[in-house]
Amino acid sequence: MPDQQPSQQIGDHHSRPTGSPRALRLGVAGPVGTGKSSILATLCRELAGELALAVVTNDIYTDEDARFLRSAGVLPTERIRAVETGACPHTAIRDDVSANLDAVEDLEDEYGPLDLVLVESGGDNLTATFSPALADAQLFCIDVAGGGDVARKGGPGITGADLLIVNKTDLAPYVDVDVAAMVADAQSARNGLPVLALSKNDPGSIAELADWVRSVLARHRDGTHIPTDPGPMAPHRHAHSHDS
Repeated sequence: MPDQQPSQQIGDHHSRPTGSPRALRLGVAGPVGTGKSSILATLCRELAGELALAVVTNDIYTDEDARFLRSAGVLPTERIRAVETGACPHTAIRDDVSANLDAVEDLEDEYGPLDLVLVESGGDNLTATFSPALADAQLFCIDVAGGGDVARKGGPGITGADLLIVNKTDLAPYVDVDVAAMVADAQSARNGLPVLALSKNDPGSIAELADWVRSVLARHRDGTHIPTDPGPMAPHRHAHSHDS
């Protein structure tokens, strides 16, 4: 079966403001299974009609996330690139970002001008953060199925990312999690930085996520968005079983 294609061909009908900078590069990080790929698919569905998009995914040994997005038909398949890190996912988003930068720049060269390039980290722990050399802004994803106490555990991904998403809120009744309390814990940990409770089945939260991306893009274009570093990862060792 051929790969599905979205109903609109992305990019042909878009125009960027005169003098606009290069595409906004938005990093998406979080532990395995928190719904990063689903969030990327949701953003592509919401924004593809108005913005020229591309995606770079990271997995350790496979292109599983890229194949998921291609099969979902959220973008033309050639605009979804996979990076196989061959090591802990944080290596390619923070320690040596060259493979990801090459993929992003190749997409911009081939399909530009682009408005937004989404870069998905492979699943890592709560300290995973993008280098500002790769991502202009970054969101971090946790989910209610991981436990209501996750936000209290902290780490630079939770405390310092530009946006923290508490994902899969529709599952809360099945895992005995109080979403309001989890969001309150996250807000307390983030010292005023935004927190979004999200479900792919909740149009209101999806619209809020899309609006947040639009606002960051607007600031990027007018030069008022300044990329910040949530902080380096804590040194850690773990088996390389977290392919996502």
